[in-house]
Amino acid sequence: MTTINGLRVLGCAETREALADSAALAAAIGRALISIARGEDSCPPRIAARSAHGQLGAMPGHVPGLGLAAKLIAVFPDPEHPGRSTHRGLVASFDEQTGQPLAILDAEPLTAIRTAVTATVAMRALARPDARRITVIGTGTQATAQLELIAADPQFTVTLAGRDPDRVRALAERFGVRPGVSIEEAVREADVVQCCTGAREPVLRREWLAPGTHVSSVGSHELDAATIRDGALFVEWLGAATSAPPAGAYELQDVPVGRVTLLGAVLAGEHPGRRGEEEITVFKSTGHAALDVAAAAVACALN
Repeated sequence: MTTINGLRVLGCAETREALADSAALAAAIGRALISIARGEDSCPPRIAARSAHGQLGAMPGHVPGLGLAAKLIAVFPDPEHPGRSTHRGLVASFDEQTGQPLAILDAEPLTAIRTAVTATVAMRALARPDARRITVIGTGTQATAQLELIAADPQFTVTLAGRDPDRVRALAERFGVRPGVSIEEAVREADVVQCCTGAREPVLRREWLAPGTHVSSVGSHELDAATIRDGALFVEWLGAATSAPPAGAYELQDVPVGRVTLLGAVLAGEHPGRRGEEEITVFKSTGHAALDVAAAAVACALN
């Protein structure tokens, strides 16, 4: 870690290490989600400046008692992996009482880790209590972060599926999980499906889902219209359905806001969440500045 005039600067490895306590991060993210549900946070919708080659998004946020932070994230095509994109940037953390800058963190690992933890918090809140078989779809940064959280948990049997069989086999071997023969087969066998891709069209079909499955989607365009139609929908914030992308979710643009439920309301005990054993629950994540605030608070507390 580098310190410049009292300002701590954490690189990629240091940011990752500072967020290694997943239990502390889950607690902070749960607190942030409840703050969103209760209208206590101050987090304007994400904005983006676009160039001919990519875009730079800005996400400031304040969660009372957790902190004040802002993320700048550049999303550009990855020339080494056609069809994929890179997400690079920084998170600046400030003292919420004085406005004093406290730290600058690498946004790439912070975003991947807090997104995986948020999806896991949603899974534990919304999946059936007896859910044991998890399918992770994807082989990139976000899928890797998700596997780091759940692959070693002895209560789960994890299958990895994706569009590139070679990448699936390599990543599955790395984490000691089962490589799926196909996305469809892996989804049909699952109690929980975690979609972690950069897909530009749906990777999951409603007819593959067994009754009672929980679905999480942290990428864009991952879910087909029938899954959105039939699922009980949960989000970090209502803007997921009311705001245009990139702030809102592509799949939720035609969904009445009354159909979506805030995950924080479930965590606070103000909404029952799952209403039956056969209900399909869907957590559609867009990301939210309050979650970056939570992650930055945990990282700064340990440095």
